[in-house]
Amino acid sequence: MNHAGPVSARRIRLLVTISVILVAVFAIRLIDFQIVRAESINEVSYEKRAVARTVPAVRGDILDANGNVLATTVYRYDINAAPAIVKPVERQIDGISQVVSVESVASELARLLDIKVAKLLPKLIGTSHYVNLKKRVDAETHRQIVELGIPWIFADAHHDRLYPNGAVAGNLTGFVGSDGAALAGIERQFNACLAGVDGKETFEKGVDGIKIPSSTVVIQEARAGRNVVLTIDSDLQYQAQQVLASEVKKLDADWAAAVVIEVKTGKIVLAAEAPTVDPNNPGKSKPEDRGARVFQFAYEPGSTFKAVTAATAIDTGYATVNTQVRAPSSLKVFDHVINDSYSHPPTNWTLTGVLRFSSNVGTIKFAEKVPAKVRYEYMQGFGFGKPTEVGFEGETEGVLNNYKDWDGVTNFTTMFGQALSVSPVQMASAYQTLANEGVRLNPVLVAGCEDEEGNRTAVPKSTATQVVSAATANDVMHVLEKVVEQGSIGRSTAVSGYRSAGKTGTAEIKEGSGYGQYYAASFFGMAPVDNPRYAMGVMIYKPKRVWTNSMASAAGYQKILSQVLLANRVPPSTGKSPDLPTEWK
Repeated sequence: MNHAGPVSARRIRLLVTISVILVAVFAIRLIDFQIVRAESINEVSYEKRAVARTVPAVRGDILDANGNVLATTVYRYDINAAPAIVKPVERQIDGISQVVSVESVASELARLLDIKVAKLLPKLIGTSHYVNLKKRVDAETHRQIVELGIPWIFADAHHDRLYPNGAVAGNLTGFVGSDGAALAGIERQFNACLAGVDGKETFEKGVDGIKIPSSTVVIQEARAGRNVVLTIDSDLQYQAQQVLASEVKKLDADWAAAVVIEVKTGKIVLAAEAPTVDPNNPGKSKPEDRGARVFQFAYEPGSTFKAVTAATAIDTGYATVNTQVRAPSSLKVFDHVINDSYSHPPTNWTLTGVLRFSSNVGTIKFAEKVPAKVRYEYMQGFGFGKPTEVGFEGETEGVLNNYKDWDGVTNFTTMFGQALSVSPVQMASAYQTLANEGVRLNPVLVAGCEDEEGNRTAVPKSTATQVVSAATANDVMHVLEKVVEQGSIGRSTAVSGYRSAGKTGTAEIKEGSGYGQYYAASFFGMAPVDNPRYAMGVMIYKPKRVWTNSMASAAGYQKILSQVLLANRVPPSTGKSPDLPTEWK
């Protein structure tokens, strides 16, 4: 009896039943995956594919007073490859499809990246989805690589800080680190303005690890930083730095600095130094050359301070330009002997003559009647003993001890610039005050923080303080004019066609508990005297190759002052200086 028929039928029914059950299970699972749990599955899948990253904000520029760029941000690109998908490249050449070998493509890349083909080819072999070929290439190189149309080459964009003029104003702009963090100068002081706000975005990557085109989702737009506008003239800054570098070399000095302030506004036209730092490569400079000594370095000013003492004595009525003193070349004060810079018999000088011949003893003779408290208050009025309103990072306040702490000797030595210290910009500000009819204006280095529409914030407040009367300021300026007209060193600072005024300073440099063999030579002044436009100073630190230390700063001062006056087309002076006798009988 044949039972095959019924058995086969049962087997078929069983298979059909199992198939139906399996289809039903798969259908249920499919419905579960595609409908019930589709959203959660997609989320998990997206999380595995999605990459979140920060989009750095473009840093704002630092500009000079004329809009010239001192610091800006450019794009640099890391050029990468995905070896796992490296293969010959198909190109259309003259309408004909051609295949370019990997070796030929590598040769093209090597030329653009300026590396050897033998070094490049091994990087293109393997199963990795990422290998860096070269870091931080410029935008033009990146453009040329993109034009090659290589599907397995990709790039990561980075912001890079560029200082187009190199070391010009590098002492002021400061610099950023390799990670873009602000490290010094204006970059750091005004980081809140320059930095902007970073953005955020996500993108999807495929199984090969490469970014999927058009998958970027912006979560937060990056907001670019704003520009910082300085008051300096970068052309004059450059010229001044060149002059100072030449003087440092010629005099075998440690360094030199120059400051020029616009008399009627307080704006700093230049604040130059040599040596200084190239912000593009700060590591090449010595640590001590990476800052701004014009703001951060304090030194004893020496005889340039006598102008402040003279202004104080005249303004308080204790002296006039014609006050008569008889001054020997040395004077014993308590147990200390104060000397002039050269030996001379007792001489009959006026106050004008005392400054003309830069007599320490003579200065004491006309200023000793002024109470210490009064002199101290005038020093504060001129801006000494506190940082300037510029607020430059690390700016020194100098040293001005309270008059109550002065001993008998200090009371006298402060009259001619010892036992106190100042920064170059503080000293220049004092001369701006004398050139501006006794009105001190806040020194200004940063004009403000500017957005794309030209709107400015962080604009410095302009404060005018009448430190001495206009008559006193003009008297002192005319006394200082005699230093330039008649002094052997002063004449070396004169600019043909312009009446100028100023004072030498030869300050001994502290070493340990006393003074060493080196000096800080300086000259501070103003011009033109008949219509003062600029107050300025040059300081040479430790000149070792000069016949007299007082002479060291004269040439640099004259050259920089000439550049400033001529560049700004200041009209030549008219008239003559008043007749002020330097001696009496």
